[in-house]
Amino acid sequence: MVHGWSAEQVRAAEAPHLEAGEPLMQRASDGLAEAVRGLLRDSGRWPAPVVLLVGSGSNGGDALFAGAGLAADGCPVTVVPTGSRVHEAGLAAATGAGAVTDDPAAWDTPEGAGRRLQETGAAVLLDGLVGTGTSADPALRGRARDVVEALLPSLRQPGAPAVVAVDVPSGVGPDDGSVPDPAVLPATLTVTFGGHKAGLLLEPAAGLAGEVVLVDIGLLPDLARMTPLVTR
Repeated sequence: MVHGWSAEQVRAAEAPHLEAGEPLMQRASDGLAEAVRGLLRDSGRWPAPVVLLVGSGSNGGDALFAGAGLAADGCPVTVVPTGSRVHEAGLAAATGAGAVTDDPAAWDTPEGAGRRLQETGAAVLLDGLVGTGTSADPALRGRARDVVEALLPSLRQPGAPAVVAVDVPSGVGPDDGSVPDPAVLPATLTVTFGGHKAGLLLEPAAGLAGEVVLVDIGLLPDLARMTPLVTR
């Protein structure tokens, strides 16, 4: 039996830990990096190139800190920033470990995205574009949507990189599993933090999440005192 929690419930569970100064992002990113290592080792490619699709929020920070760990292990890491800002400490950590930042404009057409996938040799795309957020409409917008739409044709080809979603696949409803726009990267693996998000247990989002792995960052006792949104 798996319990699924709303984004609001997870944020409420996080609040006292954040107030106490606990390193929740570091716990999440460490678990994310370890999941990527396992995926690559299972595929027989380790170390291997990883591309980080990075948005403006905390999911982008999770991706960047995980990328720092992977780069330190010898994986060539490329950062593709798609938002209006970037998590500065995460970017500094990734860059300090050897990651390089690419121009997102090189990724926003199918031809460009396909060419950059070949040039980077990406074995994994880390989807850290958006997370649970606060918007009623989870659909991607702006450059993030352009990059995802450009990547989709290449991901349908043989030998395409695996997609690892950070917390939830970007563009799906974390509470209701809705997919209001088809611009979503189907994940091979979703690494979710703290507790399963309800939307990962509901269609159509569940069909885009691939295998779901939970990273315990210390919230489970807090969530256990709440009534889950979904139980499967």
